[in-house]
Amino acid sequence: MGTTTTPLVLVLLFCCLVSVLQAEYLKYKDPKQPLNVRIKNLLKRMTLEEKIGQMVQIERSVATPQVMKKYFIGSVLSGGESVPATNASAETWIQMVNGIQNGSLSTRLGIPMIYGIDAVHGNNNVYKATIFPHNVGLGVTRDPVLIKKIGDATALEVRATGIQYVFAPCIAVCRDPRWGRCFESYSEDPKIAQAMTEIIPGLQGDISSNSRKGVPYVSGKNKVAACAKHYVGDGGTTKGINENNTVISYSELLRIHMPPYYDSIVKGVSTVMVSYSSWNGQKMHANHFLVTNYLKNKLKFRIMVPFNFTEFIDVLTYQVKNNIIPVSRIDDAVKRILRVKFVMGLFENPLADLSLVNQLGSEEHRQIAREAVRKSLVLLKNGKSAEKPLLPLPKKAAKILVAGSHADNLGYQCGGWTITWQGLGGNNLTVGTTILEAVKQTIDPATKVVFNENPDSNFVKSNNFSCAIVVVGEHPYATTFGDSLNLTIPEPGPSTITNVCGSIQCVVVLITGRPVVIQPYLSKVDALVAAWLPGTEGQGVADLLFGDYGFTGKLARTWFKTVDQLPMNVGDKYYDPLFPFGFGLSTNPTKY
Repeated sequence: MGTTTTPLVLVLLFCCLVSVLQAEYLKYKDPKQPLNVRIKNLLKRMTLEEKIGQMVQIERSVATPQVMKKYFIGSVLSGGESVPATNASAETWIQMVNGIQNGSLSTRLGIPMIYGIDAVHGNNNVYKATIFPHNVGLGVTRDPVLIKKIGDATALEVRATGIQYVFAPCIAVCRDPRWGRCFESYSEDPKIAQAMTEIIPGLQGDISSNSRKGVPYVSGKNKVAACAKHYVGDGGTTKGINENNTVISYSELLRIHMPPYYDSIVKGVSTVMVSYSSWNGQKMHANHFLVTNYLKNKLKFRIMVPFNFTEFIDVLTYQVKNNIIPVSRIDDAVKRILRVKFVMGLFENPLADLSLVNQLGSEEHRQIAREAVRKSLVLLKNGKSAEKPLLPLPKKAAKILVAGSHADNLGYQCGGWTITWQGLGGNNLTVGTTILEAVKQTIDPATKVVFNENPDSNFVKSNNFSCAIVVVGEHPYATTFGDSLNLTIPEPGPSTITNVCGSIQCVVVLITGRPVVIQPYLSKVDALVAAWLPGTEGQGVADLLFGDYGFTGKLARTWFKTVDQLPMNVGDKYYDPLFPFGFGLSTNPTKY
């Protein structure tokens, strides 16, 4: 009897041991386990190659399932105009993202990759997505509730394409409009930039009130991980030169450029992107004090910091194996990456489905964007005298002239970071409403609209127009390509203003990513509207021009007289603007 019992006991013990080992092996995949337990359990199983792979982000164009599996790649991105196909549908995006994800899931540990995209004013790389006004306009609204709604809508439209991570918001405090990224900034005032960080809970979900500071939060499959950028001081470079040097004291850096990061971290932002720029001559990527001592240690930022470059796997492996970089530094980076992936539920739901595809460019989201357009416009002038305002225009008139290079150009209206990195001209890039189309949809059916992009003065004088709407501005640009030392409106914009406004009552609508030189033309125009870069919903512009809603926007940037005054910001000792920070005329809605 004893000889039979002993082998049986050994078999049972072996089975129990196998069960325990299996349970331990699956611990990091168990959502019921504490977060730190899951991270620790997975990290100890990872080889150096697997850890380094998690630290690498590669471009979609090279992210085959085979590459993902071979190098254990942790993240993939779509850069500007990097799409699976021209005018790709949401279904096509999902198929591509899931195909890449399957490569990651086929690895030994099955760690899912995270896919990121520059959704800086909606899911702007994607055809038919709702394109919201750029941040330069949203800052004018001073409406955190609206900004949160935009974040929520953007999250749904990004998730509709299977993507889980956005490189937004840009919370730079632009102090010089010569900077080519100034349109990505909410304001020159850090308080407005702080208020606009409410887009983060819109993108990620509301963090609980008792949550620890610096811990990421993404509430489920309808939300995305956000990225506050670019840490820190990128909006204060000399002459606004992109990726250049910000010369400022430590106290002023903390006062002007740091506040939006405080709010972002409190709201659980998942990542912070470090800037290419320098502070007092030292590159931010090499600034141990600001990145490690201040961001990680003082602000308790426990999340991943995606540097703006791809680390070469073989070089990093060599440096670790030769004790140039300690393994502890690699482990710290990987723990931060895994934390985000666990928190956002990627291990439980790595693959996207088609349940949200109808969210892309939905009517509900377009109405939110239209509201944002209305609240972002600033009325800078209304009539040659206050007693005789031009706006709102009557819907019923004999004949209205619409002129200007930007009146019937959806691409110009949306600006950079729309479908392509630098943006496009024309009306074939995506779906939306141009300002000309909006005017036609708003006026009385009996009113005739004549469109002439650049009419001469004889044409204007000989056609007996009731009034004119002139829409001109900057051509699309992004990043360094937008740096400008003169900030002038390109031709034929100035000629159109002169030809039209010299002959007839006119309202000039400016489509720009920042204040531009306008003083030479100011006396010629009857009304002047700063519409910034309103996006696809041009109907919001017509809503105000014809009085369905009143103008309420107030400048979130100082409007200079000449570029020689720059940089000039509210609170400066010598402050002599054309239109001061906070300026904006109001109108009342017209009852029809």
